[in-house]
Amino acid sequence: MPGKNLTRDEAAARSAIVSTDSYAVSLDLTTGPDTFGTVTTVQFRATEGAESFIDLCAPSVSSIVLNGESLDPVEHYADSRIRLPRLAARNTLTVEATGAYMNTGEGMHRFVDPADGEVYLYTQFEVPDSRRVFAVFEQPDLKATFQFTVTAPAHWQLISNQPTPQPVTAGSKPGAGQTDSSDATPGDIATWTFEPTPPISSYITALVAGPYAVVRDEVATRAGTVPLGVFCRRSMEQYLDADNVLEATKAGFTFFEEEFDQPYPFAKYDQIFTPEYNAGAMENAGCVTIVEAYIFRGKVTEAIIERRALTILHELAHMWFGDLVTMKWWDDLWLNESFAEWASTTCQAEATQWSQAWTTFATAEKAWAYRQDQLSSTHPIAADMVDLEAVEVNFDGITYAKGASVLKQLVAYVGREPFRDGLRSYFAKHAWGNTTLADLLTELEATSGRDLHTWSQLWLETAGVNTLVPQVTSQDGTITAASITQTAPDEWPTLRPHRLAVGCYDLVDGEFVRTHRVELDIDGASTPVPDLVGRPVPDLLLVNDDDLAYTKIRLDEASLAAALAQPRALVDSLPRSQVLAAAWDMTRDGEMAASDYVSLAQQLLPFETESNLLRSLIEQSSTAVLTYVAPAKRAAVTAGLESALLDATREAAGGSDAQLQLLTAWASFARSPQSLELLRGLLSGEQALDGLTVDQDIRWTLLTALATAGAADETEIDAELERDDTATGREKAARALAARPTAEAKETAWRDAVEHDGLPNAVLAQTALGFGRVHDTALLEPYVERYHSALSSVWESRTHHIAESIVVRFYPHVLADQHLLDATVAWLDANPEAPSGLRRTVAENRDTVARALKAQERDAG
Repeated sequence: MPGKNLTRDEAAARSAIVSTDSYAVSLDLTTGPDTFGTVTTVQFRATEGAESFIDLCAPSVSSIVLNGESLDPVEHYADSRIRLPRLAARNTLTVEATGAYMNTGEGMHRFVDPADGEVYLYTQFEVPDSRRVFAVFEQPDLKATFQFTVTAPAHWQLISNQPTPQPVTAGSKPGAGQTDSSDATPGDIATWTFEPTPPISSYITALVAGPYAVVRDEVATRAGTVPLGVFCRRSMEQYLDADNVLEATKAGFTFFEEEFDQPYPFAKYDQIFTPEYNAGAMENAGCVTIVEAYIFRGKVTEAIIERRALTILHELAHMWFGDLVTMKWWDDLWLNESFAEWASTTCQAEATQWSQAWTTFATAEKAWAYRQDQLSSTHPIAADMVDLEAVEVNFDGITYAKGASVLKQLVAYVGREPFRDGLRSYFAKHAWGNTTLADLLTELEATSGRDLHTWSQLWLETAGVNTLVPQVTSQDGTITAASITQTAPDEWPTLRPHRLAVGCYDLVDGEFVRTHRVELDIDGASTPVPDLVGRPVPDLLLVNDDDLAYTKIRLDEASLAAALAQPRALVDSLPRSQVLAAAWDMTRDGEMAASDYVSLAQQLLPFETESNLLRSLIEQSSTAVLTYVAPAKRAAVTAGLESALLDATREAAGGSDAQLQLLTAWASFARSPQSLELLRGLLSGEQALDGLTVDQDIRWTLLTALATAGAADETEIDAELERDDTATGREKAARALAARPTAEAKETAWRDAVEHDGLPNAVLAQTALGFGRVHDTALLEPYVERYHSALSSVWESRTHHIAESIVVRFYPHVLADQHLLDATVAWLDANPEAPSGLRRTVAENRDTVARALKAQERDAG
């Protein structure tokens, strides 16, 4: 059951009445494959005589006892709420209910491993899903202690926020007497009673259960030795590189304790790689759950390994910012996530092997922010989260990436040391409490001496991205005047203060070398740069050098020509990423022909060595070919990119990161006889590429490419699944089956995912990827009408994550034509009263197509 919305006003009214002290939650995980028993006892204070409610999403409630009085569940439980009348000053509430396991990655997710039949459970509670497991006042400012008692098979690992206690055997089927899960057999039943947690919010409580394999370690901290654990399914244990995970984790502990001047706040730190996970990870206190895709069955790119380390550090940063000190309400969700993004990137750049982490940030995170900030759904960083539905659709590029970018700008604005000192004061003052943005800004103003009120208004309370353009006049090769102009979109006309650098680069022996740098504050429509006057005109003038500011940039005409003429001369990764980002932004804005951008990318693909930049080039050139290039040119440009990727794949160093990325990209475009022959040969082993090991994941890449081109059928996919009958294999098979270029394959994918409810979240996501993967876009034309007709029923009948996944992933983006745009506009016009989250998601689809049509028009010209 989806559960009822909760508004910010309701939450504020409830916290004015209710103050929570403790929860005792007992769960019985032995009752069957569909449901579990749940009993919650809550101790809380309240305004005497008042009425309030507690949240619960459960198939049934058998008993409600408030202060010794039984309340009729039929009368008091409805729409995910239990009504609590006649409250006392101090209250005890006990609720007995039946909870439902989920296969959507929300609440208590249940997974059966096809490799060995073992059951694995994990919880995912952000934003409002702890109420799917126990009765709870589901809002972040009602902190309390939580004590979990769990009955489960004795051979399982039980992991929660507190250290795992010794289990007590409750009975056996058959056999009894085991008290250690390592000695237990699958028939035994045991009970674990955890110690109460410190006062925390309900959304960061957690329970993970199942026969997980574990690698244990410890780390020395200011508070003493903290136990560490890294967990995964037993069938994945052979692939778990725990040493790498623990190395990043320990670096984070050292860095964050020093940076925040605050000891790690919890008793232990476990990281569990969980199957069928919706997000990258979740910052449950001392019990972080991480997407299992970060366990690598074969070779992966350096970009993915770097990303995993960033995710590990992101969640660790949350232990302080989010878990120790927590937002009062979800209005400050951005600060939670943006801070973790900034802190993890800072740690990665300064305390790990990934010293170029800010290049990755510019290439990936900022690019996401710029895309999101140019959609009609953009919003201020400090969003107006009026209810839970608003929160659920705001886990976006503004909340994460733009917020982190603006925090990076704030560090430049106030200075790194004052920023650090402000954080230290903030943690010391508000530990175990709830705060708002104003509380943080108060500390930063005190340590920096800067007035941040106006800064906050301009940066955090308005939306949109500015564009900065250098204006230079010269005589006889010497700059006589220099300034930076700032513009803003008509919809969001705010001009903002920026602290940034301007770099001067000259070509020296075929390389752009920075010869001068000036850092300054700019504001308003035009800001002079007097430090450049009298200097020689550089070959390349780069505004926002070192990427301090959050802004789109343009190059002056001479600089752009020099950069495009010799793109490989930008040998340093950060300025190279900024110049390429400017070229891509011009393409997206219809200022550069998409086919010209593809030509630029093709020049760079064989030579790019920075993993994240190569990934970005591949993604952007793919987007350009599929949706931005004019339809009349598309076949020729696509064939050219396919050929270029094949050549680059063959020329790449054997076993290199580039070889793997280029191979995967080429396979996605492969349709020529030459490409299909090589695909088939690599899969069969009759052909080889120097240094390439065709592991199981690469086999799926090759087979899916053949299926997309109509060169592999269901029988071959079934045979590959028999070879790899694992959770990952089933997901890959679903994608390959849906990718086949037949009306029947697309119909089956649509029916299974959209019209029927039952596919696990991970299988549904892969089915959608296969559905949208076509070389002949005519295959998706029948789904324009069907997609829009299904929207309302999908949104009403599915959980939030599944509904959003369908609405985003099954939209036929690759059509990118006027008919699709008109159909989407018509739906929005005809459904003004549709839920706000659904309208927002559909509007973002519309914006994407409208931008593509603008780019196509430019490319045709």
